[in-house]
Amino acid sequence: MRRTKKIVLEALLLAMLIVLSRFLSIKTPLIKISFSFVPTMLCAIWLGPKWTVLLNVLGDLIGATLFPTGPYFVGYTITTAVAGLIYGLLLYKKESDSFTEKQFVIRVIISVILVSIISNMLLNTLWISITAGKAFIVLLGTRVVKELIMIPIHVIVILFIERALRKPFDTYIRSNND
Repeated sequence: MRRTKKIVLEALLLAMLIVLSRFLSIKTPLIKISFSFVPTMLCAIWLGPKWTVLLNVLGDLIGATLFPTGPYFVGYTITTAVAGLIYGLLLYKKESDSFTEKQFVIRVIISVILVSIISNMLLNTLWISITAGKAFIVLLGTRVVKELIMIPIHVIVILFIERALRKPFDTYIRSNND
């Protein structure tokens, strides 16, 4: 895929990420529920780890600058970069047939679980504990329950969306006929 296509695709996914995370999400002081993982995971599958980290970092910085929900804290940017790296390393399909369907499903499940544990449960809970001045262990209980509910939802949604977009992506984006 040509670099121009990658930049345009990144920009579209970035816009989608900002809208999903800043406007179409449910936020409480302790928990945020959104579908902002969708553009992140699509970027990871289609463009790879460096583009996914860039997407997540830009999405966090632009979102925090233009549509702040509180004071900026760099920890959340680090968390989103780590999540992008995990997704990118595990899900990137360099070719349309990089791995079998079964391997892809296993990679999606593993990546969602790793991001849930490392980024959402541990890092985000640490940042909330630091910024809100609440005990880490107390916050962790609520967040573990939320993640246990969200893991299967993330897996099902991304498998469904990726499968639905696979053929159009391979036909119009991945193809070399510009």
